[in-house]
Amino acid sequence: MVAEKKQMNFTEGKLLGKIIWFVLPIVITNLLQTFYNAADMMVVSLSSEVNAVGAIGTTSSFVNLVLNSFIGFSIGANVVVARGIGANDKEKTQRAVHTALIMGLVTGVIGCVVGIFIARPVLSAMGNRGSLLELAVVYTDIYFLGVPFLALTNYLIAIFRAKGDSKTPLVILALSGLVNVILNFVFVVFVGMSVEGVALATSISNLVSFVALLIKLRKDQDFTTFSFRKLKLNIKAMKDIVTVGVPAALQGALFSLSNLLIQSSIVTVNNLLSPAGSDYQPIVNGSAAAGNLMGFVYTSMNAVYQGAITFTSQNMGADKPQRVKPIMYSCFLIVTVIGLFMGSLVYFLRTPLLALYGVTSGAEGSMEALATYAASTRLLFECVPYFLCGVMEVCTGVLRGLGRSVLSMFISLVGACLLRVVWLWTVFPMFYTMESISLSYPFSWIVTTLTAFTFIQVILHRILKHRK
Repeated sequence: MVAEKKQMNFTEGKLLGKIIWFVLPIVITNLLQTFYNAADMMVVSLSSEVNAVGAIGTTSSFVNLVLNSFIGFSIGANVVVARGIGANDKEKTQRAVHTALIMGLVTGVIGCVVGIFIARPVLSAMGNRGSLLELAVVYTDIYFLGVPFLALTNYLIAIFRAKGDSKTPLVILALSGLVNVILNFVFVVFVGMSVEGVALATSISNLVSFVALLIKLRKDQDFTTFSFRKLKLNIKAMKDIVTVGVPAALQGALFSLSNLLIQSSIVTVNNLLSPAGSDYQPIVNGSAAAGNLMGFVYTSMNAVYQGAITFTSQNMGADKPQRVKPIMYSCFLIVTVIGLFMGSLVYFLRTPLLALYGVTSGAEGSMEALATYAASTRLLFECVPYFLCGVMEVCTGVLRGLGRSVLSMFISLVGACLLRVVWLWTVFPMFYTMESISLSYPFSWIVTTLTAFTFIQVILHRILKHRK
């Protein structure tokens, strides 16, 4: 009999080094994924469609809305599996793993059907028109065909990270991402496709990721080993995953909804500033390029959020709540360093970086100048202070690890989503500028962070008081 692989244990010893060691592969994984996604926009800019970059960029909020609604349960899988491992309960962990994969398939199929069905009316309601709308619809229709594989991939990644293995997703996603880039060039440059080519390449790479991760999970001899014979839905495990996953999914969906409204406001600015009758949409394209660059910073910080969830969950499973505060403060330090360094670097290198997306400087009042204005504004007001978003997400991750997923959801919804919506209804109409849109982000990050941090202090005080 093959000996069981020793689980990664985060419940003992010093924390900062372990968190960095765990987070680093996730940072690299996320950066590679973001680079491959950025390659979609860079390669598609080589096609004959002038609004191809803007079309993909304008779909991001809508795509994330659907994905967060239906596959956000993977966060629940991470927490439940990590707690099973922290409690050294093999049977509970096995039930959670196999139940999670069934849920991944079901939610992925639902997300696929819903996404395709509502794509055109939602994108149209956002203000997209003409070729921008048609390209966006084509892209989303093909993209959503691969969502079942994307959902299963997300659940598998959550399982690997829950047991402390952040290296396997790094290797597999790096290889599947390389497949994505190669197929991008094949479909766009050699076959002559546009947005449909990069969407097809993404769907195929998602399939490759899923298959490779599943094979690896079958080979692992530990608490999370996958077996087709054990693939059945366990009601208790499903309830535990849903308890954490529903608030997380709802929070992600409503975050995306607020970003959807922001994207609609960006389209409004575009329509106000663009010359009448122009087919090119400069504000939309410039904003899309900046948003894609910001993705590199966000996904790097999001790795620390994943670490906060995993470390907090394992230690709560091991009944060691006294380690949660050191976990949180270590994550604060790491995410602040990452956010400040990368956010500032992207801003100062904005000219050559934006040029990769076809956004270049031009004479005052020109289409090029408008695109550069939109991109530079977003990078200054959103990307430079992006570390605030990272600190906010660490707080929400700690709350979820503590089992307070519903509270995390409400704090985030009120502090970030609701505040941004109110901002768009009050401040934005006074100016109708990119600045008045972008400033809503740092404001909401600060409010949400302070609120979440206060609740964490109260919750931990009560938990530790009852232990005495």
